[in-house]
Amino acid sequence: MNQRSEGVAPLVIDAADAPQAAWDDPVRGRLRFRTLFSRGLTPTAAVTCGVTELGPGDWLGLHRHAPAEIYYVFAGAGVVSLDGEEIPVGVGSAVFIPGMAEHGIRQTGNDSLRLFYAFPVDSFDGVEYLFSAAPGA
Repeated sequence: MNQRSEGVAPLVIDAADAPQAAWDDPVRGRLRFRTLFSRGLTPTAAVTCGVTELGPGDWLGLHRHAPAEIYYVFAGAGVVSLDGEEIPVGVGSAVFIPGMAEHGIRQTGNDSLRLFYAFPVDSFDGVEYLFSAAPGA
């Protein structure tokens, strides 16, 4: 029995075709990302995911959000912070981040850190980032 969500069909896209966004902010961090699947951008549901790139010295600020998240590192090296614990990550590292766990990541090494991220929500709009540092800190 096929029970497909209404308005949702299989979809293949090329990451290079997804619009690139960037943050360069003293609280959120400095990074680039492409959201691959997210309701409102794509006719999809149940999963929001994309690819993040952190160049030399780039970082994602410590934050929390209600949905769980996963990272899968496919290029470069970095250090992920999970509830205050600093853990080195590199190609092949998979990270599970429970909902409301404080986390962030920074690039280390000479090559860009590239990772795949995913949330179990229909849309990126369903993820409210709560940054640990105060704005302007």
